[in-house]
Amino acid sequence: MSGALADALARALTAGRPAALVTLAEARGSTPREAGAAMLVTADGVLGTIGGGTCEWEAVAAARALLAGGRAEASLRRALGPETGQCCGGSVRLEIRRADAATLAALERAEARARAARPLVVVYGAGHVGRALAGALAPLPFRTRIVDARQEEIARLGLPGVERIVGDPVAAAEAAPPAAAHVVMTHAHALDAQLCASLLERGDFAYLGLIGSATKRATFLRAFRDLGLPEAQVARLVCPIGGGRVRDKRPAVIAALVAAELVTCLLGPGALPPARDRARVHTVAG
Repeated sequence: MSGALADALARALTAGRPAALVTLAEARGSTPREAGAAMLVTADGVLGTIGGGTCEWEAVAAARALLAGGRAEASLRRALGPETGQCCGGSVRLEIRRADAATLAALERAEARARAARPLVVVYGAGHVGRALAGALAPLPFRTRIVDARQEEIARLGLPGVERIVGDPVAAAEAAPPAAAHVVMTHAHALDAQLCASLLERGDFAYLGLIGSATKRATFLRAFRDLGLPEAQVARLVCPIGGGRVRDKRPAVIAALVAAELVTCLLGPGALPPARDRARVHTVAG
């Protein structure tokens, strides 16, 4: 469910514009979206998606007919086969409801629960690549947190939904919950090493990535072994990040590759469940 739907519905209700919430209530077999996907439909706009194609086009038309006719709710069942111009092979049941204050309250609660359940990704370093990565992660179903002791670098990042922390990255790492993902890309190799050693010693992360070359990885791993860190833990460090099939050092490309790596790790089969934060760190509203 898109986190933007509640805000858009609140604006529509305030302006007195009728709106309908279309929810994918049931999805069987192969379908473009999972149950719970939703979109908001007004007379002249659509926000969100239930999967696109003919089925979505019919749902938009049905929602607008409901708004024009004054009905409160409707339901659609569709088999996604040749007769609908789609070949997914599954079937869906859609619920369409005229939105009101109760709809908004329920939508806000649902979106808050969805946000709380998202995996946390902590990016250490708000330089060029760190900011690019935060931008790549912002529209994805993660909670993104970027940490840097340099106020001027954090101030350059104005992405909505990205938590910005001005403070000690090591303290932020210690405060992060279990099962979080960590991407280390600070301005100093010594700080990178300190962060990685601290997180490897904890060992309760879902992902730990370090920006750098194979040479940097080898140097860091030797140091971690000298510290007595277990080999199984040391081997979990991902460096270089983003895979090695694309040799492109532009920040936006690195960010796209790392974002894809995080999607695979955090949202794929066997991903660790998220956990609540264990401590609070001073934040800058953003």
